Amino acid sequence: MQGKWMQWITDGAFRYKLIAASIACLLIPTLITLIVSNALTRETVRQQVSSSAEDQLQLINSNLSNVFRYMLYISNYILVDPEMNTILKEQAAGKQYSGENAEYREFADRYTVTNKIDNISMIGEKAYVTILLPNGRYFTNYPVEEYDPKLLFQQEWFKQLEHLKGSELYWVKTHPSPYLFERTKQRSQLSVARTLRSANMRIYAYVVVTVTENYIHRMFEQTNAEVEVMLVDEQHSIISHIDQQRLGERLDYLEHIGAESTIIQLAQKDVLVTQTNTEVAGWRLVSLIPYETAIGEINRNFKTVFLLQVIVFIIFLLLLIGLIRTFTRPLVRLGRVARIVERGNLEVRSNIRGRDEIGRLGNSIDQMLDRIKQMITEITAEQMRKRKAELAMLQAQINPHFLFNVLNSIRMKVLYKGDKESAEMLSSLSRLLRMTIDRKDEMITLHEEIVTILDYMKLMNMRQKEKVELKLEVSSEAMMARVPRFLLQPVIENAMIHGLQQRAGTITLIANVEHHFVKVFIQDNGHGIDEDSLSALRSRLAQAEPPSEEDKGKGLSSLGLANVYERLSILFAEQFEFRIDSSAAEGTTVTMLIPYREDEA
Repeated sequence: MQGKWMQWITDGAFRYKLIAASIACLLIPTLITLIVSNALTRETVRQQVSSSAEDQLQLINSNLSNVFRYMLYISNYILVDPEMNTILKEQAAGKQYSGENAEYREFADRYTVTNKIDNISMIGEKAYVTILLPNGRYFTNYPVEEYDPKLLFQQEWFKQLEHLKGSELYWVKTHPSPYLFERTKQRSQLSVARTLRSANMRIYAYVVVTVTENYIHRMFEQTNAEVEVMLVDEQHSIISHIDQQRLGERLDYLEHIGAESTIIQLAQKDVLVTQTNTEVAGWRLVSLIPYETAIGEINRNFKTVFLLQVIVFIIFLLLLIGLIRTFTRPLVRLGRVARIVERGNLEVRSNIRGRDEIGRLGNSIDQMLDRIKQMITEITAEQMRKRKAELAMLQAQINPHFLFNVLNSIRMKVLYKGDKESAEMLSSLSRLLRMTIDRKDEMITLHEEIVTILDYMKLMNMRQKEKVELKLEVSSEAMMARVPRFLLQPVIENAMIHGLQQRAGTITLIANVEHHFVKVFIQDNGHGIDEDSLSALRSRLAQAEPPSEEDKGKGLSSLGLANVYERLSILFAEQFEFRIDSSAAEGTTVTMLIPYREDEA
């Protein structure tokens, strides 16, 4: 499916490519923005929810601290009150009341202690205060019918009090209340206990302050119904909770959670866990908030914004597609015109005009079609003329093989009559004609070119009264180099006719190979060329211009040289050199430098 989609984009019309690109340019940034915005929003919401949960816990912790401080206040008051401590020490020592008013004094001491306990426990929430002496005597702010204080000796935690030192405290975790009134309401309680020791570190009293657990979990009820708050101990067991059935439940997942707010999964739901330490060492307040509930409002807002963005995106996309179709309609028309032209119909025109690029393009295409039609007409007429010329040439063509056979027959008759010189001349003419007419290979070896030059020299020397000598200085490597056909003959001809002016003289041909180039020098000892004429000759060669009538009168025709220069330019582009050096009365030197190509044979 993905491959077909990519092929549709690649092979489809320009309009569809533009629409697809526009959708991608709109959709991708929008999706990225939504994803990043959602991630940042969720993180911000998490921080806000965490901060709110921490503030809520701090408020609860503040109220909880008041309860703990109230319990500590009661136990500390008993610890530091001198009158109470004197009575408690005497009672622990087994003081016996005797003499006058013994019964009253005993009552007065008990009343003093119990009255002070009643007074300090009336300040805050209801607290059960027990002062238990090692000999079994006790003082309480509740009737013994509620609970017999002596039963504290049987409690398992009570044994831990023997190990307390100085003003150390022992916090008793939540357990079912033994007090009659609280037991009927199925309440639990938690207590703080301490020992009172004399100067010799002997215990003379145990102080136990107890409050019911409902005072604590009532603070938790002030939070949102979706928020679960609990008090846990150092073993991660629940000490206080709204649900009394969960007291003592161990929360193992707290072992893997640090002090910071963390999102965990409970019962396949994400829950934000927040903790804070209380004044009691090891005890912590923990709140559990369902994450989806916490961010519910944000999610609703996000969905609303997302839906609004989708609607706006669709409206804008439809508007964009309509505009693109309007803007690209001329291009579609140009494409239709191009397909019609491709089928061979040159009469169709786009008729698109305008000041923008598409209008100018339509006008240019129409003008191009007009020009093409005109050129086709001209080319057709030219081809007809060329065809007629070719037919005329074919009619006037002489069979080369017939001409060579006739020349060879004449040479044999001349040789038979003993005229060797004429026979040799005919042989040279036959080879030269064969080389001229045979166009099978454009490139020949330098050796073959030199053979042609020798035949040409023989024929020219037979025509002239004074012979021209040809000197060859060609390396064996250069002999096998491939060069264009008739590279040397026009230069040699130019040297004999214009340089030596058909008089006796010497033409020297030097050729060698240097750095993968064939370097050829053709020198004559003729009259040379003056500076002005040489400059004009070089200019005409560079521009491929024909000679002027004035130069022809001077005998400086450069048709052969121009032909050589143009052929070298076509064959080797800029990888060749053609230079003419001359001075009056000192002869002329033509230097040619062409890439070295060895004969494959």
